[in-house]
Amino acid sequence: MSNKDLRDKVSGRLIVLDGADGCGKTTQSKLLRQRLQAEGVPTSSFRDPGDTIIGERIRGILLSPEHLAMSTQTEVLLYMAARAQLWHERIAPALGEHECVVLDRWISSTCAYQGYAGGFGTDKVIRLAGDCLEKVWADLTIILDVDLAICATRLPGKLDRMESKPAEYHKKVREGFLKLAGEHDGFIVVDATGDIETVHGRVVEGVVSFFSGEGAAG
Repeated sequence: MSNKDLRDKVSGRLIVLDGADGCGKTTQSKLLRQRLQAEGVPTSSFRDPGDTIIGERIRGILLSPEHLAMSTQTEVLLYMAARAQLWHERIAPALGEHECVVLDRWISSTCAYQGYAGGFGTDKVIRLAGDCLEKVWADLTIILDVDLAICATRLPGKLDRMESKPAEYHKKVREGFLKLAGEHDGFIVVDATGDIETVHGRVVEGVVSFFSGEGAAG
């Protein structure tokens, strides 16, 4: 795909990188944004939750180890509130300018974490998102999949509230992501094993292949 073709395909599109804690999505989101910009694609990137004043405050509440008593239902509502604000303040305006938006997490995370692993129900998460968001699904969601033992080696020494949940919970999170990818269009699963540049190459290849095939209708 030529640079012009790539610009035409991904401009005004929403691309999400998601996966279990430690999969490398934050690093890969940054690298993808830089790669697209280098190819002449106007690109913005944001993290969910966060990147608004309200969203960052909600993020602090969600991830603070002080809030161990927080229920799954509360998690769902707080994540959705931060996401709705991010859409309103940052994502919608960027898409309106025909930029490609690269997101570090989106609705797929709430489906896998709270919906599947937390037992809230994936369908309930999706229905709630439909009531709160103008666009529930990204044009492309990339699930970075890697063994949880490798994920653990990539996490910081001091874990946040979500990262410190039990191993069985994180096992279900990974299952939830793979189940979601198998049941919905607009998803690809990328092997996130290996060094940063190797995984980046797979991500870029996945983006080019997906939009070349016009799979973005999902």
